[in-house]
Amino acid sequence: CVIAGGMAARYLVAADGLHSPIRAQLGLGRTDPRRPARYGLRRHFAVPPWTDLVEVHWSRVAEAYVTPVGTDLVGVAMLSSERQPFEAHLRQFPQLADRLPVRAATQVRGAGPLLQRASAPRAGRVLLVGDAAGYVDALTGEGIAVSLACARSLAQCLAAGRPEAYERAWRRESRRYRLITQALLWAGRRPAVRRSIVPAARRLPAVFGAAVNQLAGSSGPGVSGTV
Repeated sequence: CVIAGGMAARYLVAADGLHSPIRAQLGLGRTDPRRPARYGLRRHFAVPPWTDLVEVHWSRVAEAYVTPVGTDLVGVAMLSSERQPFEAHLRQFPQLADRLPVRAATQVRGAGPLLQRASAPRAGRVLLVGDAAGYVDALTGEGIAVSLACARSLAQCLAAGRPEAYERAWRRESRRYRLITQALLWAGRRPAVRRSIVPAARRLPAVFGAAVNQLAGSSGPGVSGTV
């Protein structure tokens, strides 16, 4: 059994976030100094959303994500390997900045480094799920969907009394997210490729839509992408 916090259980499932203390205590954390660290910043602005879709803006070194949150509120998130204040990142997107009020509705919240690796999502009867099991980047916005899929597989493994099967299940459930996100990050680190991503998506909307479907986990034509 596992004893934690004065309680004993057959298993311990750790869903304690990006910088999982339990992952560190188990010695499962890994670092990759070859890849530049990326960070995320987020705040909200009191303005009516101008679209019901998530907008993605690209600059030379950052991406901005605009999400409708309420009837008079939008969230703006910045992802970049350059550690700058939110306002400095926003200045790289003048068209977006022109749509936003001068004062934000919330303070800046941040996270990073985003890339977090685990040598395995399990150590004996302790199992990691969600960001604690490893995280590539917020670029594709798939974090919650992948975490829920992995949690479902974890529950099935434990119900069958086979915790050792979870590692393979985790790799299967997260493979598409990891591969596509890593490919986009690779492209984003190369200036010539990065500059061509949005123009290419505009010229080839069917290809862009197929990529959106892959990220959404859909094999049909139900999701379309516009640029």
